[in-house]
Amino acid sequence: MTDLNSSAPHIHGASVFEDLADWGAQPDALAGASHSTGRLLFKGPGNSPETGIWVCTPGRWRISVPRDEFCHFVSGRARYTATTGEVTEVEAGTCVLFPAGYEGEAEVIETIRNIYMLA
Repeated sequence: MTDLNSSAPHIHGASVFEDLADWGAQPDALAGASHSTGRLLFKGPGNSPETGIWVCTPGRWRISVPRDEFCHFVSGRARYTATTGEVTEVEAGTCVLFPAGYEGEAEVIETIRNIYMLA
């Protein structure tokens, strides 16, 4: 059961939920043709907080995180490389907090599914 209009919006089975919207090609591509789909669970006043499901196909692009973003990866594999050179590998079961101002490159190796929240 899913109820996005509830006083507590929710999506059951978020790790396999298939009613996703087309969010288009990933901007700032460096390699491949990553394409995103997703479902917004909630967006507050001024777009903060924002939470939902994001699915992205393989490719590599520049990343710049405007607000703190918590990500729980439920499938796939990816690599995030900060401009400092620090590498963060993600796979199913990985949780990451990308702080506001994080910059670098994202590389999706196997299509990822991410439950996210931007603060």
